[in-house]
Amino acid sequence: MTSALYPTRLPCGNRVLDLAHTHVMGILNATPDSFSDGGRYSQLDEALRHAESMVRAGATLIDVGGESTRPGARPVSALEEVERVAPIVEIIARELNVIISVDTSTPEVMLETAALGAGIINDVRSLQRLGALEAAASTGLPVCLMHMLGEPGTMQDDPHYQDLVGEVSAFLLERMQQCVAAGIARHQIILDPGFGFAKTLAHNLSLFRHLDVLHALGQPLLVGVSRKSMIGAVLNRPVDQRLFGGLALAALAMTKGAKILRVHDVAETADVVRMIAAVEAAE
Repeated sequence: MTSALYPTRLPCGNRVLDLAHTHVMGILNATPDSFSDGGRYSQLDEALRHAESMVRAGATLIDVGGESTRPGARPVSALEEVERVAPIVEIIARELNVIISVDTSTPEVMLETAALGAGIINDVRSLQRLGALEAAASTGLPVCLMHMLGEPGTMQDDPHYQDLVGEVSAFLLERMQQCVAAGIARHQIILDPGFGFAKTLAHNLSLFRHLDVLHALGQPLLVGVSRKSMIGAVLNRPVDQRLFGGLALAALAMTKGAKILRVHDVAETADVVRMIAAVEAAE
């Protein structure tokens, strides 16, 4: 495990995330076409029930998304994304004691959901959309920056790197610098290596093996590999049979210092986190 270079208390709106520990972030997709659970939680009552079940199972964060980022997903207008996400953020903020992360690249969604109780902006495009950097800065919320080359629709066409870990690190460092220049405090920045985004299987495995190198950037790391194709490729499993591979990667990510694990299977991952934490706390 790597010693933190960042404060362990991260204010997220009206709640605080304790980065001295590893946290489970439950995924709530309000989209009709996400690769794993598209369409299941688009209705408000169903979304709230699912969020409640994830909190009971051990999630300290819920990541709400209204735009699928799988390859080939259709574009979503800002209005449609707001209409999908904002009511869910509002009701979860009102009903549950949990930090809400909003998975969005859209400035209008950032502003609207921040006003409704969101605590983190989680952007797979690292605030590169027009107006996103300024919108995120104006909310005063922490941001999660993810590594990806190109756009989700084309990112897997032919990803190529001369120095995978070095290029991922350089990209994230440049986006961090842009955030700080825009007024986002460095201690408010979380980094995501972007597993499955513009990366082949070999890239994903190598990046995971060398995950601890990213600690040199001095920021907390979020890892999201739940049910992803890298698990399916190694184990030859369809999406609904990737739990055990995902738990293996969750355990590995935690031992490599990840502070947030973004997952579909919250209860099982929370058990992994608690077990590892108990061992690490022993004399």
